[in-house]
Amino acid sequence: QTLQSLINQELNVRIIDVNSKNRKIIVSERAATQVGAKELVKKYEVGQLIDGIVTGVADFGVFIRFLEEPALEGMIHISELSHRLIDNVKEFIKIDEPIKAKIVEIKDGKVFLSLKALQPNPWEKAEENFQVGQTVSGAVYTFNPFGAIINLPHDLQGQVHVTEFGGLEEMKKELAIGQTGQFTVEDIKPTD
Repeated sequence: QTLQSLINQELNVRIIDVNSKNRKIIVSERAATQVGAKELVKKYEVGQLIDGIVTGVADFGVFIRFLEEPALEGMIHISELSHRLIDNVKEFIKIDEPIKAKIVEIKDGKVFLSLKALQPNPWEKAEENFQVGQTVSGAVYTFNPFGAIINLPHDLQGQVHVTEFGGLEEMKKELAIGQTGQFTVEDIKPTD
């Protein structure tokens, strides 16, 4: 079906092999785009903001096509999506979603982007918003081998260590994803 739509369409391609004996020329549209992308990247610099469209979502991040240069694509690593832990990228961002991002690195013709860099860092005010010993309401976001991640007010997350329950299985008997509960702040470490 996709190949059918390319009939009679003009494409930019790069010749990657010529076999005169078999009368074949092998071309690649991707190779032509990659060469072009390396040139297009030269127009951009670290710190610049771009407008784009989400073209792909993977477990490790998101691919963004530049609106200004549709032949150019950048990537936002999962760690650059938010100041919060993101467990499932597909729940956070959708394909074809318009997006504004900041260029944080350009390396070997590849552009690395960030959404997090455009957001205020909630950890800068963590010690103003919470005190050790304070009881706070939060919802269980996810589990990891060390405990449960809890969504808290002020766009922050905390962790309840697995040892509070005696083990992972015991913790999962008492807590469920999405469950809201009361938690006591034992420590605040914004740099961690």
